[in-house]
Amino acid sequence: MIIRSAEFIISAVGPKQYPEGNQPEIALAGRSNVGKSSLINKMINRKNLARTSSTPGKTQTLNFYHINESFYFVDLPGYGFAKVPKPVQAQWSKFIEQYLSKRDCLKAVLQLVDLRHPPSKEDIHMFEWLGHFGIPRIVVTTKADKISRGHWPKHQKVIRQALQLPKNVPMVLFSSETGQGKDELWGLLAPYLVGEDTETESMPQA
Repeated sequence: MIIRSAEFIISAVGPKQYPEGNQPEIALAGRSNVGKSSLINKMINRKNLARTSSTPGKTQTLNFYHINESFYFVDLPGYGFAKVPKPVQAQWSKFIEQYLSKRDCLKAVLQLVDLRHPPSKEDIHMFEWLGHFGIPRIVVTTKADKISRGHWPKHQKVIRQALQLPKNVPMVLFSSETGQGKDELWGLLAPYLVGEDTETESMPQA
């Protein structure tokens, strides 16, 4: 994928704030601190477009990033962080569910799961929920650089079994540090990004 432009557009909490038009949107879902912002930055070869935080639960909105003026990455609030007040978690759940179930522009969801740990109850619930609504899913196992390469298959097997991963749902090993899985993920996203150039090149670091 040749990245020609990338910019943050808006932090939204409801449909009235979503970008207009019908360009494809790829959403990122996962537990707090699983690496959604880092994945976006790595995919577009930018250091700080998507703001990363050492404080789990800080992202409290749907953050829209416009890529190549032709599609969006949508970073959803992380789930499963206990210190976030329950009323706030309930509010997040409401607008996340509204976006995922009713947004026509949504083409697929990248569900990020930390490769080092078995999927949480929230991970499993989200995976099943997306399947129930027929939303295309790609499981991305993050932080692969934190585990030795020889242990990757064992950890993937644990995740695959916990999610009862269907054969038609791809799983990608990913590291925002090394770039592991970046080209594979762009290849899987290409069919959802109609008209996009799928060559695996990127813009210079900003």
